[in-house]
Amino acid sequence: MDTKTDHAAETTVSNNAACGSTASDFISEFIKEDLRTGRFSHVLTRFPPEPNGWLHIGHCKAFYVDFSMAEKFGGKCNLRFDDTNPSKEDISYVEAIKRDVKWMGYDWEDREFYASDYYEYLYELAVKIIKKGHAYVDDLSEEETSEYRGTAVPDKNNITITPPGRNSPYRNRSVEENLNLFTRMRAGEFADGAKTLRAKIDMTHPNLLLRDPVMYRIRRETHYRTGNSWCIYPMYDFQHPLSDAKEGVTHSLCSMEYEIHRPLYEWFINEAEVFPSRQIEFARLNITHTVMSKRWLLRLVQEKLVSGWDDPRMPTIAGLRRRGYTPEAIRSFISQVGIAKNDSMVDIAFLEYCLRQDLNKRSPRVMVVLKPLKLIIENWEASAFEEVEAVNNPEDPSAGTRTLRFSRVLWIERDDFEETPPPKYFRLYPGNSVRLRYGYIVTCTGFDKDPSTGEITAVHCVYDPATKGGNAPDNRKVKSTIHWVATDAAIPIEARLYDYLFTVERPMDVPPGGSFTDKLNSTSLEVIPCAYAEPCLAAAVPFDRYQFERIGYFVRDPDTSDGKPVFNKTVGLRDTWLKVKDKPQ
Repeated sequence: MDTKTDHAAETTVSNNAACGSTASDFISEFIKEDLRTGRFSHVLTRFPPEPNGWLHIGHCKAFYVDFSMAEKFGGKCNLRFDDTNPSKEDISYVEAIKRDVKWMGYDWEDREFYASDYYEYLYELAVKIIKKGHAYVDDLSEEETSEYRGTAVPDKNNITITPPGRNSPYRNRSVEENLNLFTRMRAGEFADGAKTLRAKIDMTHPNLLLRDPVMYRIRRETHYRTGNSWCIYPMYDFQHPLSDAKEGVTHSLCSMEYEIHRPLYEWFINEAEVFPSRQIEFARLNITHTVMSKRWLLRLVQEKLVSGWDDPRMPTIAGLRRRGYTPEAIRSFISQVGIAKNDSMVDIAFLEYCLRQDLNKRSPRVMVVLKPLKLIIENWEASAFEEVEAVNNPEDPSAGTRTLRFSRVLWIERDDFEETPPPKYFRLYPGNSVRLRYGYIVTCTGFDKDPSTGEITAVHCVYDPATKGGNAPDNRKVKSTIHWVATDAAIPIEARLYDYLFTVERPMDVPPGGSFTDKLNSTSLEVIPCAYAEPCLAAAVPFDRYQFERIGYFVRDPDTSDGKPVFNKTVGLRDTWLKVKDKPQ
């Protein structure tokens, strides 16, 4: 694989940070102007997830913006569940969302709301709009409605045009008839799909969303909160602005795909004559080697292409937490990316850089051998042992030191020995010397090999007693230091090494006839069933984080495998995937 060091990630960070520091002010300027002119006297935002899946890192940006803008202007932020699609929503998603937002460090206190609590309020506003003559009950099927609305098409010059739609034959029903039919829709007199309530706007409007959008549809589904009390449910574009208005939300901050919805947002607020919430859009978060779609993530879960929503390869908040990410690292990443108007793709190396910066400060160091090979010190007495002192975290002097058992037989990494070394290989091979971390300089004197398989089974060496710790005579300088654990003190662990879930930078760019699952990385998980670690890891509890020296950062997983604690690789000490390249920002 191509290599890329943290230097490249640092370049990405500085470029993104510079971009974010200037672009992030545009929302603040809107809010400042609204407060200055008296449009609003205070600031109230909201984070409105739909409880139809678990939150991912893209949602982190959304609620970072919602909560941070409220905090910046001395306001508050609501958590509201836009739960008006009963076929896809569940209380388990609600609980997962609340847990993840809290883990990220945000608190909505007593400001937890549900659009489903507003059903009666929304119904009455729909009646109000009918009485104004600006909504009607339609008998067209879903397919007919789409046909009458029309579609945007490219002309011969590749310019998108939107031929006028056609009015429904039921568009001119009287107010009295519409009120009667809408009442009967609520009462359950009609079959699912038999009728809808539509706004009467303009079937020739160039914005297709304003061509008499559906406000209510009949759907006999049991809602996770309201049960079977309702058989009609409001559409998102209807309930969302009116729910904002119900709560007195001043600034409805949302991603750019809703920019085209803003005229409809404002139309419903004006027609319902409610609090004039203001919608402001910002760019979504896109990260290389990642998909940011609950629909696509749900497919991965349902097709068992991952172990679940919290699979450490998933970009969900739960997956990131299980992978070993910290809320601080994610918030730092979002903050430095900034808030812009235009969509862009952020290099995942930037996210990993932010993570390393955080973990480097907080993670205790330990030595773990993933692929063990015995190292036998021939001139060490068989039953003797010593204790050597090791630094817990060189970035944090207050972390202190620990003692490690050093004895005759040690585990070292299999990659730290070569029978016939390649050029510029400075680790163990016959006749070469290395330092054992915190211990002694040793010189390889030979090795054992299985005659049937040719596999190296043990390496033999001698140690120099004068080189303990960092000591060494001037003539004993070596070019490599390797890690180890004593075989008579080590504990077995299972290590799970995770890589990117997708092999390509843009897995969402699906060619005709293809699927984003075609780009799944078949080697994104390597399980090492028996590695050996310092004995202190026996006391690790789930979500404890460590730096495995020379390997990377790891986190204790909630799982235990065959009685062994499981540790997930969070990120390597160096990025080993992406090429070093300059990317325009």
